Amino acid sequence: MNKIYIEITKKENKFRETAKRYTTDKNEVDEVVQELFLYFLQMNANTLKKMYDTDGILGVTRYGCMIIKRNLTCKNNKYYYKIKKYYTRISSIYETDQTYEWLETSKRIENIPEELTIDNYYNLEIIDKELDKMYWYDRDVFKLYYYEGNTLDSLADKTKISRNSLFTTIKKVREELKRIINERKKK
Repeated sequence: MNKIYIEITKKENKFRETAKRYTTDKNEVDEVVQELFLYFLQMNANTLKKMYDTDGILGVTRYGCMIIKRNLTCKNNKYYYKIKKYYTRISSIYETDQTYEWLETSKRIENIPEELTIDNYYNLEIIDKELDKMYWYDRDVFKLYYYEGNTLDSLADKTKISRNSLFTTIKKVREELKRIINERKKK
C-alpha cells in the first residue's frame, strides 16, 4: 500500500492543476488537495488496491481528479460541509480588514472561536433535548446518521432498512430540528 500512496503523492501537481480549473483561490486549492490525500488514506485499502491493480496510477489519478471536481462543484459532499460552508459562513459574518473602524470589537476575527463555540454548544443542547422528546425510531436513525457519520448506503446495509425510508426519516427530523432552533432564535 505504501507504494500506491507514494505514487499518489507524486501526482500532487496534477491534482493542483485540476483544482485550479474550478477555483482561483490558492488556499482552497491547497485545502482540496489535502482533503483528497486524506480521502485516499481513509479509503478502503482493498478498493484502492483493486483500482490501482486494474487501471494503474492513471486510473487512481482520474479518480482523484473526479473527487476534486466533485468537492469544488457539488454541495452534497463532506468537503463542502466540513470546510467550504464553514469558512464561507465565517467570512460573511466577520470582517478581517482592520481598516473598518465601525466594526464592533466582538465581531473582530480574533473572537471567532469563542462566539461560534458558545452558539454551537447552545444549538447542540437544544438538538439533544429535542431528540430525546422524539419517537425512538426517528431519534435513533438521526443519531446513527449524524453522530456516527454513516452514509445512507452504509446505514441501510447495517440496519436492513431501505435507503429511501432512512432518507425520509432523517429529512423529517432535520426539518423539525431546524424549525425548533429557528423558533428559539426568534425569541
